[in-house]
Amino acid sequence: MRFEKVGVLMGGCSSEREISLTSGRAVVEGLREAGYQAVPVVLEQESVAGRLDGLEAVFIALHGGYGENGGVQADLDALRMPYTGSGALASRTAMCKIATKQQLVKTGIPTAEFEVLPKGVNQTHLSLPVVVKPPRDGSSVGISRVQALTEWPAAVAEARRLDAAGEVLVEAYVPGREWTVGIVGDEAFPVIEIQPPDGWYDFKAKYTKGASQYVFPAGAEIDPLTMQCRELALAAFRSVGCRGLGRVDFRVRPDGRPFVLEINTIPGFTPTSLLPKAAARAGISFPMLCDRILSLARYDSGETR
Repeated sequence: MRFEKVGVLMGGCSSEREISLTSGRAVVEGLREAGYQAVPVVLEQESVAGRLDGLEAVFIALHGGYGENGGVQADLDALRMPYTGSGALASRTAMCKIATKQQLVKTGIPTAEFEVLPKGVNQTHLSLPVVVKPPRDGSSVGISRVQALTEWPAAVAEARRLDAAGEVLVEAYVPGREWTVGIVGDEAFPVIEIQPPDGWYDFKAKYTKGASQYVFPAGAEIDPLTMQCRELALAAFRSVGCRGLGRVDFRVRPDGRPFVLEINTIPGFTPTSLLPKAAARAGISFPMLCDRILSLARYDSGETR
């Protein structure tokens, strides 16, 4: 089905609001170049009530919070409004790093060893170095690499501050390379290797233009490993029930063993974002990418809400 008038949801109330606005503006332009009547819909609250009149479909460019935790998806399902990306249930699972890790373990997909610290618990059984994360946030917000005991208290406090339940995810640090695989539909795009300036891909390295380098690993020796990661990315994506588009992040050890870290159901569309870079490598322009993602828009009914 070809939609004509499309709303692009952006903004919202999460810590990723500004990133969402940048993504949303880019998507509006991309859809217009692809021939759609694209309308920016900037949300100031966690609701789409009264904002979708006259629209035929919605392209979700909301990052974090309401946009990725299943909230907006459930609301759009209730309105029977087609939207891009995963449904409410898969979005809730992928947004929670704990639930994602548990599902990866259940399905036998390799992931870094981890531990969940409930509210009030401040000790881990994992050996340093570790990565400390708020379980339900994105864009590397609140994530710390802890290499010394002196860094531990501040890292835990920051991650816990950002989680409503007061939980903290502690993950064994996997040395090696940072890889990511973008997905649209049933296609896993070429692997991107991220090379941050000091080996740590934090918020600044992610969103400062020119701060990190991005390369496409290729060659007879590396091709089998990149193909393995593309296959693992699709397996991880499907294991959580995702659809439409996403990005799966990896750490690849020096011995060539890949570990899935997390699944992002609404990747960025900023000038430094990775999904558009991978699509371009596959010969897909930005307008073509937006068009392809929109063509997969749908809504769910019944228990999937």
